[in-house]
Amino acid sequence: MVNIDTVYQRVLALANKEQRGYITPQEFNLFANQAQMDIFEQYFYDRAQFGRIPGNKTMYADPIDILEEKIEIFHRSGTVVGSNGVFGLATSSNTQGFYRLKQVRYNNPTLGHGVKVEKLTHDKITIANISPLTAPTLKRPAYYLKNSRIIVFPNSINSIDVNYIKKPTTVQWNGYDTPSGQLYNETESTSFELHPSEEPNLVLNILKLAGIAMKDASLYQLGAAEEAKDIQQEKQ
Repeated sequence: MVNIDTVYQRVLALANKEQRGYITPQEFNLFANQAQMDIFEQYFYDRAQFGRIPGNKTMYADPIDILEEKIEIFHRSGTVVGSNGVFGLATSSNTQGFYRLKQVRYNNPTLGHGVKVEKLTHDKITIANISPLTAPTLKRPAYYLKNSRIIVFPNSINSIDVNYIKKPTTVQWNGYDTPSGQLYNETESTSFELHPSEEPNLVLNILKLAGIAMKDASLYQLGAAEEAKDIQQEKQ
């Protein structure tokens, strides 16, 4: 977790360093949520890119492990109840904030244990259902994903267990008024769920977003310059 007030104060300090202007809490909250989602979504793009690189996997083990550690923060599991084999992930109270599906399991009462539900494409399931020999059964069920709904076969299954990745919780900086100005109200605020190492990236991304929204090229350039400085320091 990254404290939202720490990020806000760093953003204000950098923005005011050369009298770039004041970023209000309302503006900061908008930029902060966008920055958090940009960083979060980049995890999956980076993981896919590392997975496509041929050659020695050992070279890329550390970056992948770091990414998995950051993604694991958002891993959740829950039981979803459906009807006629259709399960809504976006509407279930047990999968709030659903973003990506990891695994589906069905607790088969006949076997006395859970079985993995195989993921197939819609076309492959359609073809499999043509023949009783290849059609999914309670011992070897299958599903396909349609938007945020899981379509399970056989459709007599009405309860599944899912492992999924949730979206980051919406962040919010709130303060209370004092004679000397607004002070941070921790109990009414929501911090970032991202890994603590993302604090510098949040600050820089928020500065760049503020520069774009406020049409302040110098503010954007400040964020980009600080980002380049951090990258250079990491290489040393």
